[in-house]
Amino acid sequence: MADGDEQDRQQEPVTFRDRRKVDPETGEVRSNDESGAAHAAAPGPDGTDPVAGPADGVDPEVEKLTAEVAERTADLQRVSAEYANYRRRADRDREQTQLSAKVSFVSDLLTVLDDFERAEQHGDLTGPFKSAADKVTGVVTKLGLESFGAEGELFDPQLHEAVQHEPAEGSGPTVTVLSTVLRRGYRIADRILRPAMVTVQDRPEAEVAPDPAGSGDPEPAAGDAGRPGGDDRA
Repeated sequence: MADGDEQDRQQEPVTFRDRRKVDPETGEVRSNDESGAAHAAAPGPDGTDPVAGPADGVDPEVEKLTAEVAERTADLQRVSAEYANYRRRADRDREQTQLSAKVSFVSDLLTVLDDFERAEQHGDLTGPFKSAADKVTGVVTKLGLESFGAEGELFDPQLHEAVQHEPAEGSGPTVTVLSTVLRRGYRIADRILRPAMVTVQDRPEAEVAPDPAGSGDPEPAAGDAGRPGGDDRA
């Protein structure tokens, strides 16, 4: 029996593990991975690799990291969309605030513009008074103020306030146009600061010149060319 045990021990493979920190051949210091390479690469008693991956070839750690990356990407996309919406709302609110400030400032000057217009009609807008009027008009025009309301325009109840109506002469299809402008109207962008006060008259359609732009308003008179809304005095 003792002889059999001795033979079994002699048949067992002998494994040497080189745990030296310095390579005896090159004299370089080994890393921990290199010093334990012989032990890590040594097969098990049954000849299989003791360090083997999962049977399906998918690393659970890789799956976990992939899921985390997808989650972080979705969070980033959601935050980016929320920020873009916030920027649009902030820009829209800022534009509305600026427009409201312009409307509030210019509305207080409408009576001054009316005085300038009456003075010009009576020939009193001359000298330093005219220079001051031109500067004020330039400021409000730069802020976006536009005037509207000129004789011959088609009547629009959203823009014009009719205080007197003159019946049409003759028969046939008629349209309502401005006969006399008693007070000019003003607007900034899509806000009407005040409607134009006018006298309207029904005229035959043949007498109303068509608008080439298709807006429904007749072309302004030659004396109104270059004036915003038909008047260069804003």
